[in-house]
Amino acid sequence: MRFSPLTDRLQGLGGAKWEMHALGRQMARAGRDVIELTIGEPDVPCPTALIEAASAAMRAGRTGYSNGRGEPDTLAALAARYSARRGRAFGPENVITLPGTQTTLYAVLATLLGPGDEVIVADPMYATYEGLIAATGATAVPVALRPEVGFRLQAADVAARITPRSRVLFLNTPHNPTGAVLRAAEIAALGALARAHDLWIVSDEVYEDLVFDGVPFASPLDFPDLAERTVVASSISKSHAAPGFRSGWCIGPAEFCARMLPLSETLLFGSQPFIADMTALAITQGSPVARGMASRFAARAALIHGRLHGRSGLRVHRPEAGMFALLDIRASGMSGSAFARALLDATGVATMPGESFGSGLAGWLRLSLTQPDTAVAEACSRIATFAAKTMGEPK
Repeated sequence: MRFSPLTDRLQGLGGAKWEMHALGRQMARAGRDVIELTIGEPDVPCPTALIEAASAAMRAGRTGYSNGRGEPDTLAALAARYSARRGRAFGPENVITLPGTQTTLYAVLATLLGPGDEVIVADPMYATYEGLIAATGATAVPVALRPEVGFRLQAADVAARITPRSRVLFLNTPHNPTGAVLRAAEIAALGALARAHDLWIVSDEVYEDLVFDGVPFASPLDFPDLAERTVVASSISKSHAAPGFRSGWCIGPAEFCARMLPLSETLLFGSQPFIADMTALAITQGSPVARGMASRFAARAALIHGRLHGRSGLRVHRPEAGMFALLDIRASGMSGSAFARALLDATGVATMPGESFGSGLAGWLRLSLTQPDTAVAEACSRIATFAAKTMGEPK
């Protein structure tokens, strides 16, 4: 039987990247003591006020059809939020809502790309980006992120990878998996390249509200001269501890949104109105949980650094934002995948191998910061013991 070329392009780019997470869950169900440091699930429940808002909206009959752009109150709330944060006017014509950042990015890239196009994207990258790009028929052109500059994408490195087929510069700030936050000067330099080569800028900013204290956040939306070529995607999944509600959006030029609207209508023809009402409340009132999460995640990253950095050849990269720290295990001579599997089997600590996020993170592990402090400390002890045995050095 024949299948779509799309399914061929996506082979190996789906759930297989989360193999260690699935194995850890399987071991836990079988009764094994597993510490799960794999996925980025918020460490607090969704705020009660949002649950009650969604429930009240359902009881009020907000369970009918919506439309492809979004509910008016949600569009207005998002326009007001971005106008206030970016210092220039946005209106509902600059917004489209979709179920979560993943769906949003799929629609955004499908609006901008086609077969033969190229996308400049950082390596490492979030695990789904390869599939998002491949789905359009475009080609991902990876640009290595360098630890010596804090894993922040550099304009000179991007310039070396631009070709006549380049169409999109795909940014992620704060970055997953590295936790790097682009500075305004770096975005300005990247924006100058985008203008010079007529590139769209797509920026995934889902971790914006989880930037650690003292770290400045900047967005390409901050720059008026980039306004007509920038599309930003985000959601309430991380900021409001609401990943299961799948409520996301994109902000971009009115012409872009008009072009994307038929695609949104083709995909879904509207999200759930009761979730839209909850989202409008979340955006209007801000997050009551984001700063607490950011503080705890920063403290856990410091804990991991203190317990593991320099032990048995291990090195820890501390993030500037988000839910993850990186552990450099290259001194072991093992791949991240081999090390993660052996670590899980021997100690019950489940981690994500760096290779799940691109070749640029080969020989690294991504560690989630969303488990309680006691669990993170215990995981560090197990990792240190395992590394000492594996690398032949004392603890």
